Amino acid sequence: MKAGLWLPLFDDLAEPQVCADLAREAEEAGWDGVFVWDNVRWLEPVRAAADPWITLAAIATATSQVRIGPVVTPLARRRPVRVAQETVTLDRLSGGRLVLGVGLGSDRFAREFVSTGEETDDRRRARMLDEALDIVTGAWSGRTVQHRGDHYLVDGIRFLPGPTQTPGVPVWVAGTAGAARPLQRAARYDGYVPIELSGPGQLAEAVARIADLRSSAGTDAERPYDVVVALPVDTDPTPYADAGATWWLPELDPDQLSVASIRTLIRQRQPAR
Repeated sequence: MKAGLWLPLFDDLAEPQVCADLAREAEEAGWDGVFVWDNVRWLEPVRAAADPWITLAAIATATSQVRIGPVVTPLARRRPVRVAQETVTLDRLSGGRLVLGVGLGSDRFAREFVSTGEETDDRRRARMLDEALDIVTGAWSGRTVQHRGDHYLVDGIRFLPGPTQTPGVPVWVAGTAGAARPLQRAARYDGYVPIELSGPGQLAEAVARIADLRSSAGTDAERPYDVVVALPVDTDPTPYADAGATWWLPELDPDQLSVASIRTLIRQRQPAR
């Protein structure tokens, strides 16, 4: 099982240079990935929030080996043609180390959507997510994108250059653990990030279901597939690895973030694993 540092970009971590320094230290300590949250704001006492894409650019230039990416970005909140360009640029800047984590996002933590006029209906955002993924992955292919959907229009644009990775940047899909639609969506891409996971038993069921869906779709069984679990820092990830998880991300409390505590976590990586 691989280990990824998972940084909420709030308060002290709203400084890109701080995150770049932490990412470099994590890489030197043997961590496998450095991923970031994507939020406009958070509940008090959190006050400041940084942009994930520019922070990831800083992380990319400060490191050379770790996987990087947003885990996860609420894709329906972003214009897919811009995400297509941003992800390609980051993938090339990082030498092919980007992962794109996507999901619906949620308004319940800080009312980000309703406060900015974004779509709040989960079903409508799910349809927007599917459309946006079609556009982004189509743009990565290098072929001309012709898309006329209910939410987005792309009229005959070819996006170049393409990403360093082929056939494209790996996509990890987040969704409520056990929910059928997110499992179906995740099975079409490269990874699954269960949210509100009850335990390793539920994870094992989801992993088996995804395997069945991928087999039914004729997906190459040798094609890499990741299952990513976020767990409290003091949780033993071994039962989750036994259930099929390939990555674990220690959860950091946004209300109690400090650079010192993250540096302690980085140094304690081996005992935590």
